[in-house]
Amino acid sequence: MSHPTNPSFDIAHLAHVEVYTDRFEESLDFFTRVYGLTLSGRDETSAYLRAWDDYEFHTLKLTRHHTTGIGHVAYRAASPEALARRVKVIEASGYKAHGWTDGDLGHGRAFQFEDPFGHVFEIYWDTVKYQPDDHDRPALKNNASRFHGTGAAPRRIDHINLLAGDVTEFRRFMETCLGSRVTEMIRLDNGRIGGCWFTVNNKTYDLACTEEHGGGHGRLHHVTYATDTREDILRAADIFLENGVHIETGPHKHAIQNTFFLYVWEPAGNRVELANAGARLILAPDWEPIVWTEADRKKGQAWGLKTIETFHTHGTPPSSKKQP
Repeated sequence: MSHPTNPSFDIAHLAHVEVYTDRFEESLDFFTRVYGLTLSGRDETSAYLRAWDDYEFHTLKLTRHHTTGIGHVAYRAASPEALARRVKVIEASGYKAHGWTDGDLGHGRAFQFEDPFGHVFEIYWDTVKYQPDDHDRPALKNNASRFHGTGAAPRRIDHINLLAGDVTEFRRFMETCLGSRVTEMIRLDNGRIGGCWFTVNNKTYDLACTEEHGGGHGRLHHVTYATDTREDILRAADIFLENGVHIETGPHKHAIQNTFFLYVWEPAGNRVELANAGARLILAPDWEPIVWTEADRKKGQAWGLKTIETFHTHGTPPSSKKQP
């Protein structure tokens, strides 16, 4: 197992997330016209979407499905050799390995595996970098594409939050299979870990896992894209309001990770966030996780906003328990 203060760095970054929807056309309209992602391509079942400064072909794969939730989480390896090393680690880990797939419109072959809670992950190296056409070509060649200003228009994918029945076991999975580090965590009074925030690079986090309270399995809490400024999020709140989007909570500031946030539900019910974490980076090689207690969390968010009940219970797909 990789030690959290000596990560392998075989994994470069969060690459994309596949989200299921049972209201495909409505969800696609939300993510393009309102949320402000652009369509890179489509196949028989999925739309491939990206933010204007995402360098890859897609960072969100929106897939027509019989329910909501998450299809898979994808990370890009740091090199072909790093991919091979990670595959060997995963195969020897005891966690469920699905094996190799041929990839899709956005990348080449990928190795898929599964955590103990039903979430499917994949890692790959060969990728399709987005190539802007004349209409989409940026004025500055170091941007991935032109800023289009449609809807909320976030800049890039930021992170994902998954739900798990045992966050300690999920932490073991992330440290073993992806070489992730924990940057912040919640420790409950009973000793359980209530949440962990992970990074595979120097971002403060690219994936969070929080304790499942809704009785579900393999569920998604939310997917997040990053904005340049807090003001972008304030403007987005008005855009969501004008378009009849359910605003769940925010705009406000999290205590954990300092993230300025806004959470909404897209038409099928998947939770989506816009976030701005400023310039926080984890550069220390011996970073010690920040530990938050139950007493800390009862104070609410950074400026005192209390966490609403649906934030603890709503996830996708809906569980057998009554959903809010």
